[in-house]
Amino acid sequence: MYTQQDLDEAVASGALSAESAVAFRSFVEGQRALPAIDEEHFRLITGFNDIFVSIAAAILLFAVGWIGQSIGQSMGFVVDHNGPSPLAPAGVAAVAWALALFFTAKRRMALPSILLLLAFVGGVFLTVGFTGAAVVGDRPNDQEAIYAGAIASISGLIAALSAWAHWRRFKVPITIAAGAAAAAAIVIGIVIAILGDIETAPNVLWATMLLLGVGVFLFAMRWDSSDPARQTRRSDVAFWLHLLAAPMIVHPVFTLLGLNDGSATISEGLVVILLYVALGFTALAIDRRALLVSALAYVLYALQALFREFGAVELNIALTALVIGSALLLLSAFWHQARAAIVRPLPEGLRAKLPNLDRPATPLPAA
Repeated sequence: MYTQQDLDEAVASGALSAESAVAFRSFVEGQRALPAIDEEHFRLITGFNDIFVSIAAAILLFAVGWIGQSIGQSMGFVVDHNGPSPLAPAGVAAVAWALALFFTAKRRMALPSILLLLAFVGGVFLTVGFTGAAVVGDRPNDQEAIYAGAIASISGLIAALSAWAHWRRFKVPITIAAGAAAAAAIVIGIVIAILGDIETAPNVLWATMLLLGVGVFLFAMRWDSSDPARQTRRSDVAFWLHLLAAPMIVHPVFTLLGLNDGSATISEGLVVILLYVALGFTALAIDRRALLVSALAYVLYALQALFREFGAVELNIALTALVIGSALLLLSAFWHQARAAIVRPLPEGLRAKLPNLDRPATPLPAA
């Protein structure tokens, strides 16, 4: 039995041509009841060994962080006399890079590579942040936000540079999203420092987050439009960017509309549903389901509130789950047909930037 990884390695080594791989995959898909068109292919697990290595790596990184924290406390190098030590995330980042030299660069294991990348970039971010907090020490109450914003911006800058270095060395698709998140932290930190006190103008922070989310979304579309057939690693990069952009767009939108105050009226519930429908059209057009998943919690809450308002108190949760579950399953079953109905009427120039409707069933391994 041949796996996807086997075919990828055969093409990479030259033992099998890319055209033969496409023909074989198309033949296999043709034997199944449904084609794999419009599937969001990305590498997460190449085998159970990925899970095994990820668990072992997580345990090791946890132990390194614990030891680093203990050493930092014994040296007095901690935040606020009894807080976290920069040595803990620094050790995690160093070990994550060292492990990536084998499991990512040589073994090309998907899930461990993702875990190690997140540990490395997150470790660098926290190391710089904790170091800055430890060096600055106690701050005047009226300047806490300024210091916090400055430290967050510097941490985001160093983390973004670290993500760039990791990308240059290992080319893990999620790295670009991690770097984008670090870059967003730079802007958020600057805004916090300028505001001085975010409690006085929370909507400014949410609006900034929304603009950053739109920027990440457009950046993701740039990667997507460079590979409309979704045959290369660029499609994987776009997937993770969309996964990052979705909550950065959805949560601020619903927050700015006042839909996160713990109660929802009938009108607010209808607004949430209409927004979810709009997100659904967008998700179909770009062939990315991340938007629908990110907004799912909001539409579930809104529908539950609507059923409660109409008197279905005992069954409101069950009815909500029934409606949303049925709708999403129906959309999944007819995703390609629904997407074709939305994409075909669009202008030719816009269609050219969207994923192809008739692309091959399975993507090729390529850079």
